[in-house]
Amino acid sequence: MSEATVDASVDNSRRTWLITSCAMGGVGAAAVAVPFVSSFQPSELAKAAGAAVQVDVSSIAPGEKRVVEWRGKPVWIMRRTPEQLASLEKQEGQLADPESLRTAYPTPEYARNRHRSIKPEILVAVGICTHLGCSPSDKLTPGPQPSLPDDWQGGFLCACHGSTFDVAGRVFRNKPAPDNLEIPPHYYLSETTLLLGEEQAT
Repeated sequence: MSEATVDASVDNSRRTWLITSCAMGGVGAAAVAVPFVSSFQPSELAKAAGAAVQVDVSSIAPGEKRVVEWRGKPVWIMRRTPEQLASLEKQEGQLADPESLRTAYPTPEYARNRHRSIKPEILVAVGICTHLGCSPSDKLTPGPQPSLPDDWQGGFLCACHGSTFDVAGRVFRNKPAPDNLEIPPHYYLSETTLLLGEEQAT
């Protein structure tokens, strides 16, 4: 083998080694960069663990409900109409816990009122029945309907076992669900922005 051939072989080996080293270095840099960049945003794991969620409530029309995920739970954010708010008093004699005093799912002090909310028109509640964890469906139209009383004022029905809730998430008497719907921690950053998952510092 000539000296030129040996030199060419060494150069090719060195070139291959350099290319491989650079490629591996690039992969390593990318592996480091991805977690660094993703750290700017809450991960799905952080959201599931309870990271706070901001919600713009300005686009929710009267009578409309939006569902937001928090801690893996569906949270209802509903703008109630004046008629729905007026119905709350009419049904209190039929409710199991109209003043939200039960402690299995403690209601925050700022929501321990008839409408169970900070702003009377905005309901923020976990949409999971307190009986066996089913998700109640909307039955917001007043009047007689299957599985509902003739004097129904509007609210929610858990079809699994028949528990009913008013539009403040308060459970009716003699139903399988033992408690009102859970009110999650929340407060308003502004007139239109809700922060779900944290309580305002005092």
